[in-house]
Amino acid sequence: MSETEMKKKLSDREQYERAHDGRETDDRPAQEKINLDQLGIEVTDLVDTNTDLDMRRLVLVGRSECGKTTLKQVLRGEKITYQKTQYVSQYDVLIDMPGEYAENLDLAHAIALYTSESDVVGICISATEPYSLYPPNVTPYANRDIFGIVTKIDHWAADVEQATRWLELTGCKLIFPCSSYTGEGVDGIIDFLKIKHEKRTVTDVMQKINTERFGKLTDLPSYFLD
Repeated sequence: MSETEMKKKLSDREQYERAHDGRETDDRPAQEKINLDQLGIEVTDLVDTNTDLDMRRLVLVGRSECGKTTLKQVLRGEKITYQKTQYVSQYDVLIDMPGEYAENLDLAHAIALYTSESDVVGICISATEPYSLYPPNVTPYANRDIFGIVTKIDHWAADVEQATRWLELTGCKLIFPCSSYTGEGVDGIIDFLKIKHEKRTVTDVMQKINTERFGKLTDLPSYFLD
């Protein structure tokens, strides 16, 4: 698929999502619209030209208004417009979760559910935050690779160093400070998501579990492998 066709596909998908999400058409002046061309990011950086997705699937976790949806729009090649995420939005290589899932204990269990449908977890925190929502050493609770994202680093009130320290306390070893509006740091996230990773079948995983548990391979009932 050519780059022109890919851009048209992204545009058509955006119009479809606007119609189904109840969003109004973005009729702001052209000079106020932010797009990938202004950030210097090519569409081919996000999606492989052979239509095979070339990125690991990412789930974004963080409190409301920390910049998850804006970052999602940049990563997917959409124009930056305000959109309050009302429900878990699943896309080709990205899952955007409402901030209430991280803020409300009654909804927090759903985070574990959707991290299992992703390859990596991005813990987001705004550089303007007055406090951290995350407890120390929380990353071992997920069985996926976890990295930190500091958003809004271009804001006048940003304290990137403090936000970075908070993410380090959660257990994040890799942290990307970024700005969705200036594009700073976005390339680093894209490059990280495009790193190839080892894939294992359910059979391989179950055999490894039983080898470690019993010291030898065991015959597993078929329903364990469905």
